[in-house]
Amino acid sequence: MRYEFKVQASDLHKRLDHFLVEQGVPYSRSQLKKWIDEGRVSVNGQREKGSYRLKMGDFLELLPETPVPLALTPENIPLSVCYEDQDLLVLDKPAGLVVHPAPGNYSGTLVQALLFHCHDLSGIGGVLRPGIVHRLDKDTSGLIVVAKNDLAHQRLIHQFQTGKVTKEYQALVWGLPLKNQGRIESPIGRHPLQRKKMAVNAVHGKPALTEWQVMERFPQGITWLKLVLKTGRTHQIRVHLSSQGWPVVGDPLYGGKKNRFPPQKGGTAEAQKEISRQLLHACRLAFFHPTTLNYLDFLSPIPKDMGNLIQTLRACPGRINHCAE
Repeated sequence: MRYEFKVQASDLHKRLDHFLVEQGVPYSRSQLKKWIDEGRVSVNGQREKGSYRLKMGDFLELLPETPVPLALTPENIPLSVCYEDQDLLVLDKPAGLVVHPAPGNYSGTLVQALLFHCHDLSGIGGVLRPGIVHRLDKDTSGLIVVAKNDLAHQRLIHQFQTGKVTKEYQALVWGLPLKNQGRIESPIGRHPLQRKKMAVNAVHGKPALTEWQVMERFPQGITWLKLVLKTGRTHQIRVHLSSQGWPVVGDPLYGGKKNRFPPQKGGTAEAQKEISRQLLHACRLAFFHPTTLNYLDFLSPIPKDMGNLIQTLRACPGRINHCAE
């Protein structure tokens, strides 16, 4: 696709690079700068620098680079689409689906499912691919937003980096917090000994803040929590909760010996059979649309495995309290 522009009186003396950004083309500032430097932008048929000052009647042409295909095979994997337009998708990811190909998971990922589903990708950074703005762990379920073009990708990333995105989760954890709400503000970095793990790391960690609120406590020593992420570190919720002695139920990496129910008979033991992952769910995602600037707010109901366990725990005698104050 070729874009053509003619300079009007209102655009006189603007820098070439600033003018292109203002035209609303679906590319980021950095991508446009790259194309100016590569000569893909011409002024009256001539190559100019981004600092060129526009003159009345200048004729501009932008010839975007044709995105190259991603070296992955699209796969027909069912997706639960909450919202979709020409700029983005919001999906409700099931537990067990890996977001991006990595060693041990080169197929059957969300990226390959999106390559099959999306027929209007315009490319991210010159590659015909969906823009993964943020990630959920393989066994974390819930809402995730994906960009279809470079501009949407950059603008959504900026919202995540500047704290303009609302990210709420729900989790079932081992332990009974004494308070009904609080915040965990501890830096997170790579674990010093186990490279697959993250840890609270006061020396090399990056700032991380998680707010929590008790939804319900159960006498089996389990609490239902609502969590709000104020930062987005790898494994942040799982690391923060484990550091407080409240590991997520079913978490094999940070749960330690508490990642299984004690041997017993009855409903709790039956509910355990359904648990094959950490019981963490991204239940709410809200942000500003990168093009229209409309505020989008999405909710995802609690998944079946978590809901079944909650109902089972509620049915057991000796409940501690139903809801937080």
